[in-house]
Amino acid sequence: MGRAFEYRKATKFARWDKMAKQFSKAGRQITIAVKQSGPDPDTNILLRRAIQNAKAVQMPKDRIQAAIKKASDKDTSNYDTIFYEGMAPHGVAVIIETATDNPIRTVANVRSYFRKKGGSLGTSGMHNFIFDTMGVFYIPVENIEDTDEFELEFIDHGLERIEKNTIEEKDFVQAFVSFENFGKMQEALEQKDIKVEKSEIERIPNHHKELDNDEQLDEVLALIDMMEQDDDVTNVFHNLA
Repeated sequence: MGRAFEYRKATKFARWDKMAKQFSKAGRQITIAVKQSGPDPDTNILLRRAIQNAKAVQMPKDRIQAAIKKASDKDTSNYDTIFYEGMAPHGVAVIIETATDNPIRTVANVRSYFRKKGGSLGTSGMHNFIFDTMGVFYIPVENIEDTDEFELEFIDHGLERIEKNTIEEKDFVQAFVSFENFGKMQEALEQKDIKVEKSEIERIPNHHKELDNDEQLDEVLALIDMMEQDDDVTNVFHNLA
């Protein structure tokens, strides 16, 4: 069938694999939200965010509803959100966010990734001076008529700054708020009927690490990629420039 067919097949399988991981991670977000505050998105702001993020990765509605129903079952395992901190090669700081029902398995895996790729697992809080914990709302640019007016309107709801970025060929306005104002901002956006693609609590580096060459860059990216392939890992934050 030729190389073209094999390439298309490999590309399709890679896309399916990525989608399966995204659905798995979205399902865990839903489980955590339901276990914490119940299955009704009208009264559970965490669940509304989890559903929003599931839709952002094109998780079908029936699968979202099935995930909520499954999470409501008292026999369903709960997932804990646990952060691990460490150093990638060449002094790059890394924070790994996980959602796990087996912390012993997860920490063993994370430690092995650091060891295999020349990094080291550190202690909780070691990177507090490098990263700020912030809420980030990803709003499609077409949903905001005037960014100046948006800033003025939402500064009273905790908005600290906005940035325009293109992510996976889609243009967004990213709205940044402090961790403490995340819920306040989410409710304000909902009341103003401004549609958000997704929203996250992220670790934003306040300074970045410059590397000397592409070889060093590839070594760090290899570690990040290995971690992102783990089903327990939901996010990997770093200060790589």
